[in-house]
Amino acid sequence: MHWNTVRPIAALALWCLAISPGCASAAELLKARLAQNLGPISGLAIVAKSKGIFEKNGLDVTVANFTSGKQCLDTVIGGGADIATTAEAPVTAAAMAGQPIAFVAGMEYSDLKTVVTAKAAIKTRADLRDKRIGFTAGTGSEVYTATLLKSAGLTAKDVTLVNLRPQEMLPALAAGSIDAIDTWEPHIANAKKALGEAVAELDTSGTYSETFNIVVMRPYLDANPALIEKFIAALIDAEVWMKAHPDDAITVVADAVGMKRDELAPIWTDYVYRVRLDDRLVEILKTHSAWRLESGNHPPGAVMPDFSKVVVSEPLKKMAPERVTLSWK
Repeated sequence: MHWNTVRPIAALALWCLAISPGCASAAELLKARLAQNLGPISGLAIVAKSKGIFEKNGLDVTVANFTSGKQCLDTVIGGGADIATTAEAPVTAAAMAGQPIAFVAGMEYSDLKTVVTAKAAIKTRADLRDKRIGFTAGTGSEVYTATLLKSAGLTAKDVTLVNLRPQEMLPALAAGSIDAIDTWEPHIANAKKALGEAVAELDTSGTYSETFNIVVMRPYLDANPALIEKFIAALIDAEVWMKAHPDDAITVVADAVGMKRDELAPIWTDYVYRVRLDDRLVEILKTHSAWRLESGNHPPGAVMPDFSKVVVSEPLKKMAPERVTLSWK
């Protein structure tokens, strides 16, 4: 455990537990409601809850699980939760809609990937021309697809784009109705495992990374700065624990999200868990926003958000200043 991030109330709680089972209630844990996308991308929050790390940092966190970061952020915007785990797509949508959100930390990122059918004879990015590509509209998958095509000198007019939910992609590949899929793990690994030599992964490394982040409403942050600081401290402690106990961490996350351990283990290193605020995060937010402006997928009159007003670095700076490396700081 990263003891430098534990606040005094957390130390008191541990001391109380050591000497008296009934003393823990006197620690007055701060209550928070977390809207969480139940997937490996939420690994830090999952571990913080499962291993009692939130409590050790003075928090009583109630978790409501959802299947997408958009649902999580919508729940927070609607007042049904206090803290959201979410990717950059819902963040840019909310920022462009003028919602008073506060992006307080990134906690994970991972590259999106492409799997192609062997019979489609796709060996390079340029070979995607005239092929049928499965993607998920309104998510990082759509931005990744646009970025991938551009890197190959192609546009959407040069391919056939098929909008699918991630769970629909494997059946479509198996049926031969599409030639390729652009998505995130574990759907890539699932397709490769299920279809074997009938598919292959195209080398698209470095094309686009999807982030997973902690977002709250600005009024909530202003009213509860100590709570958000403790939440971030707990995520840092969870990160330290995960890196010290990788095998146990895989088991904890797999059990929580309903995956078999032997399915998560081979792709575990694809999930880069680190609590931070850096220029890479901001560039991904800007890239996604630029895609919204170019594609028309934005509210009327929207412009590029000023992310120096959306990203709020003070809570993380207070807990671990070395993890904030923003150019505008």
